[in-house]
Amino acid sequence: MDSDLADAVDGLKVVFQRRKIAFSFGKAPPELVEALKKQLRVPPRFRNFLLGANPVQVETVTPVEKIRLLPADAIVEAQAQVAKTPDWKASWVVIAESSLLGDPYFLDTSKPDPEGDCPVYTAMSGQDRWVPTLAASSFAQFLRILATAMEIAQGFGDAIMDLEDEDSFREALGPKVKVIDAAALRAGHWN
Repeated sequence: MDSDLADAVDGLKVVFQRRKIAFSFGKAPPELVEALKKQLRVPPRFRNFLLGANPVQVETVTPVEKIRLLPADAIVEAQAQVAKTPDWKASWVVIAESSLLGDPYFLDTSKPDPEGDCPVYTAMSGQDRWVPTLAASSFAQFLRILATAMEIAQGFGDAIMDLEDEDSFREALGPKVKVIDAAALRAGHWN
């Protein structure tokens, strides 16, 4: 993993430890990662993530969302589920999902950057068609946003949230996301 991605992963691990939420990263088998490259055109940075920090059991917890990063061995099956819909694009690769809503988070491999990373989008499941919303301009930024959301969530405790609390959480998260990825904040997913 390059240093930017390694820093993003380390930041996420620190927040899980601080919040005392169980998590587990491992290392995906190289042959599985190579198969994902061939079958789904998984970009280099995400392949390096799977090789160095495969999210065996990684689910972020905030007052408004729980996002489960998919381990390498679950990506093909998750992809097969969403790819059944007629307007799912072949360049979209599912990397995470909402544990609360079932919405996918996916890389758009048609838009690689010079570091071999791609933007992360999400879309509401159960709709007539997929309408992607930018969640992060790159996978590394997506991990940073998840870590930041988990940090902010720590101050909200574990009680059941009402709409006012959810609004307060989003208001606290917005300025932090703007610093990490202004385009993602403008897209509206995090606020």
